[in-house]
Amino acid sequence: LQWETLGKQFVEYEQAASFLIPEEQQRRLMDFLPLFLKAWEQSAGVIVFPNIQLLASEVSKLLTKEIKRNLNGKPAEEARLALEQLLQQKGEAEDGRLLLKSVYLLSQTDLRTLWNIIGSGLPAALMQCLYLFFTFPLKKTSDDGETSKDDTQTQEMLVKIMLNMYREEQGVEELLTADKLQSLIIATASLWDQCSHSWKVPTGRVLRTISKAQTKNSIVYLQAVDCIKISIQNLFKLADTLPACDVCEAASIVLCFVKDSYPISSALLTEFENNDGYQLLLKILLRCEGLQPNEGDPYLDEILDMLTCLTTCGKTELKVSGNIAHPQLPHFDFERTRSSGMTVKNLQAFQVLQSVFQKSNDQHLCGRILAAIATIWAWDTVNFFLLEWTLQPINQFIDIIHFKPHPVQVQFFKLVEAIVLDLSYVPHEILKKIQYLIKENTVPFCTLTALRCLLSMTKKDLLFSDIFRDSGLLGLLLALLRKQAKILRKSAGTHLPGLEEGTEKELNAVMLKMVAALTVKSVRNTVVLKDYGMVPYIKIFLDDECYRSATLSILEQLSLINYEEYMSIIIGALCSSTQGELHLKRDLLKSLLRILESPKSHSAFRTCSGFNGLLSLLSDMEGALQDPPSGLWTAIGQNCVLELVFYTLQGISAALHLDPVNSSFFQKNSLFEKMAEDLGSLGCFWTKGEWQIPLSLEKTRTFSEFLDAAFCSSEPLPMWLKNCIWILSFLDHMVKGTLHLESYFKKRKPEMGEASRDDQEGPQAQEEHPVAFKRPDNKLPASAYRLWGNPEEKWEMGDCAIVHPGAVCVMVRLLPKLYKDGHSQLSQEIQCAVVDHIQSLVKSEKSRQVMCGSGLLSTIITSCQHAFFNESHPLHLPLTRVFEKLASQAIEPDVLR
Repeated sequence: LQWETLGKQFVEYEQAASFLIPEEQQRRLMDFLPLFLKAWEQSAGVIVFPNIQLLASEVSKLLTKEIKRNLNGKPAEEARLALEQLLQQKGEAEDGRLLLKSVYLLSQTDLRTLWNIIGSGLPAALMQCLYLFFTFPLKKTSDDGETSKDDTQTQEMLVKIMLNMYREEQGVEELLTADKLQSLIIATASLWDQCSHSWKVPTGRVLRTISKAQTKNSIVYLQAVDCIKISIQNLFKLADTLPACDVCEAASIVLCFVKDSYPISSALLTEFENNDGYQLLLKILLRCEGLQPNEGDPYLDEILDMLTCLTTCGKTELKVSGNIAHPQLPHFDFERTRSSGMTVKNLQAFQVLQSVFQKSNDQHLCGRILAAIATIWAWDTVNFFLLEWTLQPINQFIDIIHFKPHPVQVQFFKLVEAIVLDLSYVPHEILKKIQYLIKENTVPFCTLTALRCLLSMTKKDLLFSDIFRDSGLLGLLLALLRKQAKILRKSAGTHLPGLEEGTEKELNAVMLKMVAALTVKSVRNTVVLKDYGMVPYIKIFLDDECYRSATLSILEQLSLINYEEYMSIIIGALCSSTQGELHLKRDLLKSLLRILESPKSHSAFRTCSGFNGLLSLLSDMEGALQDPPSGLWTAIGQNCVLELVFYTLQGISAALHLDPVNSSFFQKNSLFEKMAEDLGSLGCFWTKGEWQIPLSLEKTRTFSEFLDAAFCSSEPLPMWLKNCIWILSFLDHMVKGTLHLESYFKKRKPEMGEASRDDQEGPQAQEEHPVAFKRPDNKLPASAYRLWGNPEEKWEMGDCAIVHPGAVCVMVRLLPKLYKDGHSQLSQEIQCAVVDHIQSLVKSEKSRQVMCGSGLLSTIITSCQHAFFNESHPLHLPLTRVFEKLASQAIEPDVLR
């Protein structure tokens, strides 16, 4: 209803306007505006006014008239003061403020209304106001807080009106009727240090908005008055005196007009280039060295972004002849890299970026230049080739990169890496220069970063194994590693100040990783390593955990051409390791397991005393699983010991797997007996002679239930019993020939400084708790892995549960040692569960045939004679059943004796 009433009043105003003198007409309009603003406020900004476009035109014309009246004939400073008085609320004289607020609201309604405002002549009038506000700072004579608030509100309304008008090309065209646009642009380039501080940012916003809406006429207008030329001349002067961040802010405004006008006309860019514009930008950017973080960042970044865009502004496409050096990656095709995207056409603009990087060592500035280059490559992949075959930026940057801050070095080599990883191109000349940089090793951190870059490339494709061998990089790395190995050997057991610390140690580690990557799947490179006589030097690096992963990878590649040499090194290192070097032993064993996956390695393992070597590891751990631990083992978690026992038994199982020669060797040399002896001395098994057996059991559990309790359940079991159950479960998997395929331990995260195997290494041990069985992927079909269940039903799926009968003998030898003082009832219960489980293993006829000649009958008699010959013993009956089942096949002569 309020809007309807206002509409009628405005119609009456329109009808009477033609009969009124201008003063009366203006008075009636001014009387109407407060009602209009009140209605707008009460309707939450929703305007329902049919004659809004006519109202906008009338109000804008009146505001334009008032501005001109206050400016007419006055000197600039007086005019500036008159404008402020007009547009701010001061007592009863608030007509200007009322008009300004009305236009401010109307300019935000719809496009047609905005066009009416633009057509009133207001764009040129407000540009004149902005020029005065910017160039003539008002000297304040009062500290009244309300005045300051009025200033801010007035400024916000003026700027918002101008932004709305100047977004439209029509609004920009209206500016050409006066001369204040070029005057304001030139003023920003010459009076930045003298202008009104509070109007700097608003003026920049308005001019950037005008820049984005430039028209062909506005470009001709600016060119005709030499606006860009004069601005550049003035900026050259400012660049010597103003702070760098201020110069950037002023220059970015001028550069906006150059960059934004280019899609319409190249006139302003040509004027910019012909008047040393690029030299100005170079001077300004170099002035930005040493700026504190975030100081001037928005305007510096804006200049760099616009300069980056200018690299694509040119009349003709660059033409360069394809100079592709071979070999290249199989899927690289230069012709297919050509596209119709944003290609580089302006080398002058890029040369500014290139020169800044070459002349500056500022971290932020150099980093932004590298980011700009990455952006240009991302626009079109052909840009890399256009630049590198003309200005050679990356090639030239390599010569100076070691002078740059470390973060810039990292960023640069990531950029080089992208040439291969993203463009799939092999830049041979660049790689040669990087190789020379590594050879010179002027700055170790730079060398390290460069080598990491090459390592990343090497992992992408095997082609780099050939490239870096033929270029001499492999030989260079081997020579450097030989030198470092000699230093390590001389300093064994001692600490020399500065030796092997920080970057130097990391460099050695990355060199080893690089050699490892170059030898992976490359027999030729492995032969080169061997021919260089490097094997004795490479194995020196095994002792340091930082180097071990890569060293083992190199040795594993060596095994492909000489299993005996590999086995000799690994077994020798295992045997020479000290009791406490569990991590070294673990890593060596896991490497050994990877090589034993090849049946061809089994013979070398046997001839290099592999079985005796692994069993010696068990004997070295005598007492390690005592509860509580003592001596050296106090500081070493029992789970670490169990893990090592597991990997040791895995290695033996892997060497025996499907290898009748190794199996016969192990059996004939009584190594199963040795294994039982060593396992029994670990500390969790009873070794103190006779013990008491209760007459009856309060409860009975199967072996499967004990496993569940030890691995999965929260049911408390004594630590000694848990350890025994875990070892028995290892042996049970050895019996079935699957131990070397199992994983009992979760992966753990590498500790600080620990080398990773780059996904080539097997599961790492978690140093907390072993976990329940989990089936390894892609090892055996599902039928080969069986979870623990009812022992009477377990092996119905297969004809034979036994692959290594000697492991059953080991379980029997450990049977009487499943005891602990104070746990007699529990001891008997686990013994009965194990015997029942062994009985289930020999249930089938095929299993009993396999056991023939294993010595199990004599083992039962000798190891369990106290129970076997005592009819009242709880184990007598189940042991007798096992004996009878096996004796039905054959009885060995020693059993009869």
